[in-house]
Amino acid sequence: MVAASKMRTAQEATLSTRPFGQLLYRMRRTATTHAPDFIHPLLATRAVRRRAVILFGTDKGLCGALNSNLFRLAMQFDPATTLFITAGKRAAQFIARTGRRLAAEFTFADSPRFAEARPIAAFARDLFLKGDVDQVLIVATRFINTLIQQPSVVEFLPIGEITGLKIPGAESDGDVAADTGEVLFEFSAETVLAYLFGHYLNIYVYRVMLEAKASEQSARMVAMQNATDSAAGLIKDLTLEYNNVRQTNITKELLEIAGGQLGND
Repeated sequence: MVAASKMRTAQEATLSTRPFGQLLYRMRRTATTHAPDFIHPLLATRAVRRRAVILFGTDKGLCGALNSNLFRLAMQFDPATTLFITAGKRAAQFIARTGRRLAAEFTFADSPRFAEARPIAAFARDLFLKGDVDQVLIVATRFINTLIQQPSVVEFLPIGEITGLKIPGAESDGDVAADTGEVLFEFSAETVLAYLFGHYLNIYVYRVMLEAKASEQSARMVAMQNATDSAAGLIKDLTLEYNNVRQTNITKELLEIAGGQLGND
């Protein structure tokens, strides 16, 4: 019951932010499309010699194979050229246990707050801007529905066509690129986009946190329901076995009593 309550809260938070995330994506795509000469360090594409991976795990267990599926994806990256940024205690424990390099560790609550997303985005952004890494990826779980949570690897930096967990409808957003209308930037394209990019990355990390938490609570609710069903089935089997043994003992005692009376006669 507790898991179901937390699951509903997390799902509502995730689904309610998706329209805002899609609108923000369209704003960013529209702005960059109409400023083709705009150059920004966060857009720079470099040969990938070193990368950072932001790994979103859980703080607790009892959520089925959620963490295992995520860690399986994280293990695909070369430990020699990959730095890990973790969010969630289980993710940090996995990195330490497997001997990979942990650059930073963050935590976030059951009800993620925007203030918890900003340090993660800022740390990854600084690594990219300083040239310590050439690419930043996110390994997290995308919430599909209560029964399906999809582990995903997506590019966070440099900012590309779609950054962060893909938004439903954004994958086929060709009308933005085809828009040839005139756009006037005030003060300038550089000022507007430089301001927009910072908020854009912060909000995307926040959305990833919401998706991860909704996936975690859904997986935990399903795991608890399966555990409850298994316990009920075990109780039923044990009760049946107990009754069979009890009935056998009663029958045995009745036969012994009847046998004793016949012997006395």
